Amino acid sequence: MNGTPDREHPRPPLLIVSGLSGSGKSVALRALEDLDYYCVDNLPAELLPNLLQSLERSADTPTRLAVGIDVRNRGDLSRLPEALAQIGALGYSHRLVFLDTRDDVLLRRYSETRRRHPLSGDGTPLADAIELERQRLKPLVGIADVVIDTSSLNVHQLRRWVVTEIVSDAKIGLSLLVESFAYRHGLPPDADFVFDVRCLPNPHWDPALRPLSGKDAPVREYFGKNEDVQRYLSQAFGFLDTWLPKFEHDSRSYVTIAFGCTGGRHRSVYCAESLAAHWRASGRNRVVSFHRELE
Repeated sequence: MNGTPDREHPRPPLLIVSGLSGSGKSVALRALEDLDYYCVDNLPAELLPNLLQSLERSADTPTRLAVGIDVRNRGDLSRLPEALAQIGALGYSHRLVFLDTRDDVLLRRYSETRRRHPLSGDGTPLADAIELERQRLKPLVGIADVVIDTSSLNVHQLRRWVVTEIVSDAKIGLSLLVESFAYRHGLPPDADFVFDVRCLPNPHWDPALRPLSGKDAPVREYFGKNEDVQRYLSQAFGFLDTWLPKFEHDSRSYVTIAFGCTGGRHRSVYCAESLAAHWRASGRNRVVSFHRELE
């Protein structure tokens, strides 16, 4: 590539995800991967133009790009504006999304997960590490196109925000959010359709399968051989395939479908993953799966 934008072949839009450690950047990037984005995390800012040039030389150039840039960056974050100017000259449009979170929420999240803050490796107290991170990320906040406070968002709500607020500008059809849940922890309040799969056989009673989830191969094989499970899914898929186009014609931007079982670990997870795979195989490229009890 010679540095001159190719007007006959427009560049794919670039989404840059940044924010404080613990604000939900990994969740956002996983949601984007579900939506068929090619995602690169923890990229040095000055290498951004090189990445795009390398992707253009590849045989299978992605149509959607997302890059995570944050305080783990070994380079100089203040150089990001310069890098963005370079990729703009190459014909790329870009949006910078910054995820912010209150200090008290970050302190609680790190306490609950017992993860180490990336700036506390030298014994720096957590509160000081968070403040230092805010200072280092100021150049990114100042040029961000979108800043969102994730303090009050759970994992599922953040995924929904990515689909409805960040990716919706692409106008590429209905977004489908598929989730699993446990009835004993309550119904998902925002589900459009809920399927009760507690009538299906439960791997929980098999000691070999109990510690696994519906995403693991032995559990998938267990359900794949069961006629009742496959009949249930066939009928559920048929119903949704028939009626989802009605939502698209009604100008809906997203629909949430939930599968529930007793513990939210085996049956509901398998069914949710099966539906997501079914839709992706049919050509839908805006499908996000979420497992409430596993995450």
